[in-house]
Amino acid sequence: MDRRTFIGTLTAATLLSKRLTMAAADNHKIEKIGLQLYTVREQMKKDFEGTLAKVAAIGYREVEFAGLFDHSPKDVRAILDRDGLTAVSGHVDYKILNSDAAGAIEAAKIMGQSYIVCPWIDESMRNPDDMKRIAQTLNRVGEQSKSAGLQLAYHNHDFEFKRRPDGKLFYDALLEDTDPNLVKMEMDLFWITNGGQDPLKYFNLYPGRFPLVHVKDRKNNGEMTEVGSGAIDFKRIFAQSDKAGIKHYIVEHDQPKSPFDSIKKSYDYLKNLTF
Repeated sequence: MDRRTFIGTLTAATLLSKRLTMAAADNHKIEKIGLQLYTVREQMKKDFEGTLAKVAAIGYREVEFAGLFDHSPKDVRAILDRDGLTAVSGHVDYKILNSDAAGAIEAAKIMGQSYIVCPWIDESMRNPDDMKRIAQTLNRVGEQSKSAGLQLAYHNHDFEFKRRPDGKLFYDALLEDTDPNLVKMEMDLFWITNGGQDPLKYFNLYPGRFPLVHVKDRKNNGEMTEVGSGAIDFKRIFAQSDKAGIKHYIVEHDQPKSPFDSIKKSYDYLKNLTF
């Protein structure tokens, strides 16, 4: 083989390798798409079992609860099993976690959850001193959860991306003040974008810390919309899923005009998304 032929062969091999690498990088899909049931809360109030059946019929296989609407964890588990749904997680108010973590953990185990999520911090407690104590509480509850075979996580809105008097973001302080093994993060992609931050920045700073994400889209004017119909680049974000540690992709829309149409549109987009 002469030099020219060798170089040509090497160039062709390099181009083929790049194409294969690009194809492999664009060949990931979400195996099980989840739904935060807050999206269909009004329907859950009226017809709990029927709503879950419709969610399953659309194609969702994982759900996250935000209240059981007077149903027992045992009854909920039976309904989920019948519909082929898995409750991977549930939102539990911080006050309940602080006062009755054992009860929340027991209910989560009955329903088959892997995660318990703290969804919100009351506005009256959003100051550096209280947030420091909240981090300590989350560590304590995280340890209880871990001992029971569960994982605690924290769900953000956009207030966490406001600066404290010392210049630090509340989210950054919370990440630093909580044990990464005891407290993971459920990153809400709408709210972090609304807060002017880039998810990839946090994936790079805290790899493996984000096993759950709320998949919510945002128009350029800040309005929430169905996944795939807004401005958030999910392909770019999900391409870093391995680094982030994402295991569960959970659709949510806080105020959908037509909830079942909304969750179907979001599901259809994510079902066909490759990254």
